[in-house]
Amino acid sequence: MKTLLTGSSRGIGKSIAELLLGNGYEVIGVSTSTNNQFTKNQYRHTVCDLSNPVEVQKLKQLFTEDEIPEVLINNAGIFMEAQFEDSDQDWMDKWDKTQQVNLRSMALISKWTINAWKERRIEGRIINIASRAGVRGDTGEYAAYAASKAGMIAFTKSIARSLGKEGITAYSIAPGFVNTDMAQGSIEVYGEEYLTKDLALDSIAPPEQIAEMVLLLAAGKLTHATGQTFHINSGSYLV
Repeated sequence: MKTLLTGSSRGIGKSIAELLLGNGYEVIGVSTSTNNQFTKNQYRHTVCDLSNPVEVQKLKQLFTEDEIPEVLINNAGIFMEAQFEDSDQDWMDKWDKTQQVNLRSMALISKWTINAWKERRIEGRIINIASRAGVRGDTGEYAAYAASKAGMIAFTKSIARSLGKEGITAYSIAPGFVNTDMAQGSIEVYGEEYLTKDLALDSIAPPEQIAEMVLLLAAGKLTHATGQTFHINSGSYLV
């Protein structure tokens, strides 16, 4: 089975790619990195900066090939700090870049995927890596990030409600802090206690656990959970 995975070069995306490849999936990985970290023949790397709308357009050609991805995993995302006290221009620049990477590019790639599936009558699956912040909100400096992930979750539900009878399902996964480079940056700024003080467990989630949920959904074993948001946040936010 062929999958398209954005943000494949590090963190959660890298763990997802490794697990999928280990289970026999073909993976088309998309990231800004020019370094292909995977040597397996089932992996194909595409360099693309999702913050650049012109570059995003080149991904459209993936859906004109003889064999197109049957699973889309929108994992790429950025986490930019923007204080309300910043100038309007600086604040909006960070807002717009965050929405472009986290929401706009995700939506456009999903649109291309859906249209290709409908044309070829493929029963595909979209898996969106959202965030706890998209459900409960975040602190003010990360409002743009929270808004982008809330939009992703609503978009996922809309796909599920609209396309289920055509065999297309969609899911969101909403991690809390995950033990990746992004979390390490927060630890350096705020300290480890900041990340763990509200957890029901004594550590933040490893990226491999998000990957395991992706594998389960990619396999098509939870079709009747379409539209749902799966929370993996060490018990820090319970719904």
